[in-house]
Amino acid sequence: MPATAGPATGATNELVARLDRLPLTRMHLLVMVVCASGFAFDLMEIALGSVMSAVFSAPPHAVDATQLSWLLAAVYIGAVAGAPLLGRLADRVGRRLCLSGVLLLLAVSSFCAAASPDVFWLTVCRVISGIALGAFPPLMIAYLTDLLPPLNRGKLIFVVVAFASLGPPLGVLMVRALMPVQPLGVDAWRWGLFAGGLGALLVAALFRKLPESPRWLLARGREQEALAAGERFLRSRPLQAAAASVTRLVPPPAEPANGRSRLSLVAALFFLSPWSTVAFPLLSGALLVGKGFRLQDSLLYVAFSSFGPVVGTLAAAFVVDRMERRVAMAACAVAMLGAGWAFITWDSPGGLVAASILFSLFGALYVPSINVYGAELVPTQGRAAAIAGCWALNRLGAAIAPLLLVPLLRNSGPQTMFVVIAASLIATLALLSIAPRGAARQAVA
Repeated sequence: MPATAGPATGATNELVARLDRLPLTRMHLLVMVVCASGFAFDLMEIALGSVMSAVFSAPPHAVDATQLSWLLAAVYIGAVAGAPLLGRLADRVGRRLCLSGVLLLLAVSSFCAAASPDVFWLTVCRVISGIALGAFPPLMIAYLTDLLPPLNRGKLIFVVVAFASLGPPLGVLMVRALMPVQPLGVDAWRWGLFAGGLGALLVAALFRKLPESPRWLLARGREQEALAAGERFLRSRPLQAAAASVTRLVPPPAEPANGRSRLSLVAALFFLSPWSTVAFPLLSGALLVGKGFRLQDSLLYVAFSSFGPVVGTLAAAFVVDRMERRVAMAACAVAMLGAGWAFITWDSPGGLVAASILFSLFGALYVPSINVYGAELVPTQGRAAAIAGCWALNRLGAAIAPLLLVPLLRNSGPQTMFVVIAASLIATLALLSIAPRGAARQAVA
């Protein structure tokens, strides 16, 4: 039977206070690097869906709309089950152990997908990969929220996401470069899956070297282990001075009476987000092929658009903790509306690339914002399960979106498809206007 949380002692209270006062240390940086590496391969595997939407929309691999819809939805179908299941497991056995296991599952399923004999078995393997792909982001956010210094938490998480965002463009460019070569007679998209699986396997091993969350250990009543894990951070060399700050992070107000309704609003925001942040980039390859661009050119444009989140997320890291979370999310939704409409209506290569980069950039800013926002509303002991449950709804939306939008794109055109995406963004703005306030920095008198 797992340990349960006991009463806090003076030593554990002092540990939490000392961890909160810490500047960024080498141990924090190591955690960030490993998380960014794992997330890079997670995002790369997701981006391979954009590759497949182009590859299986053009000869000689073209498949009908129904097969393509299920293939693109497969990872999100798996994620609907994987996120809540593994989120609850992480609250019971630990964040670090679950993150390592998730990446191991991703490695095995990616190797199997690379060897799949046809689209049916590729779809099955992608469902299994989705179990891991759906669980990794919320578990990583829960782990980082537990460990990173509160005052700079948003900035540091955005830095992790920014460097992880290199995974998709590098993966797509690798597939494009291998397409005319096809080493050993193997299709380029199969090499992409193999590379993603190998990377996930290596990062899974690295996670075993990291400390468990001291906050999680305290919540489970494992005080001595928490003190030992905390000491690894306290003894680590600081990378910046622990300066007297003139700002502090003000958490959202505690409202236990309506906590369930607050979380329901957040869950609704999670469900709406993939209709824009996932569906639009996922279908961009198919949309470009439909506009008459060659397959290799379409993959090049998809790769270019994937670089937008790298620069944008890194730049946003330095302002994210200075804005109330909902304000940042609303600004991203408005920007995606404009960029998406430009992509649908423009035909020039330069305009398409610019609009696609902007859409991907603001979509990439929205996703970590909503994850940090949700994580900060939930206490440590239930954080992984709550955020993973919300993420499961996100993945459900991501699974439904291509099933509806691929036939809509092929039968009614891109403008009709974008009406659905725009409706999801407008609904998001409406919900943000009544959602609970998130954390923000305020001046200290």
